[in-house]
Amino acid sequence: MLKRWLITSVVAALLMTAAATGATAATAPLAGRIKPGVTYSGPGTWYDSDGDGACLFGPYNDRMTVAMNQTDYETSKACGAYLEVRASNGRTIQVRVNNLCPSPCRVGQLDLTKEAFARLADPMVGEISVTWRLLSPGMSSGISLRYKDGSSQWWCGIQAIDHRNPVARLEVRTSGGWWKELRRTDYNYFLSEDGAGCGGAIAITDIYGQRLVSNPLPIRPGVAQSTNLQFAQR
Repeated sequence: MLKRWLITSVVAALLMTAAATGATAATAPLAGRIKPGVTYSGPGTWYDSDGDGACLFGPYNDRMTVAMNQTDYETSKACGAYLEVRASNGRTIQVRVNNLCPSPCRVGQLDLTKEAFARLADPMVGEISVTWRLLSPGMSSGISLRYKDGSSQWWCGIQAIDHRNPVARLEVRTSGGWWKELRRTDYNYFLSEDGAGCGGAIAITDIYGQRLVSNPLPIRPGVAQSTNLQFAQR
């Protein structure tokens, strides 16, 4: 009887673990390396910045931003993600990923702006240990979409700005009426290299599978055009 009870208990535990793992994966089926509900750890460092960076969002006024290490940057998939960063002294901050931390940044490392680092520790320290996790913060603004400089009906790059959750996919509606998924670059634009869909409707999907569709926008290179769209908070 004891042996049967032990076997039953082990099987039940394995099923519960599998179910929990499946549930976690199902909540963010398009997530890359940075997954919701997971806490990461690594060194926290700082650098001087105007808030702009490799994600090409432009300067960020309060400079509460962070450069992500190359591995977790994941070809710009981390761009625009909001993170809660916690120091060992218990202090926490919220930052947005807007830049790439170059080598020799390590996996898990965050390179914070000096202003952000100073809220966790004295910048004179130089490096601290931190943990960090993905957030889906409250936001009052909608998502903006921007065509890259040089975009036209023949070639275009498109990026999403001020999205609550990380963007996993961007599609354009072509003149033929079908949706085309665009290739993502490491500088956080999605490219239509043959011009298909440039100037058409745009669909953006977050890591949770939420898909939002914007009406066609005029091709105005370098201009962030507001939408009334925003991903739901998770």
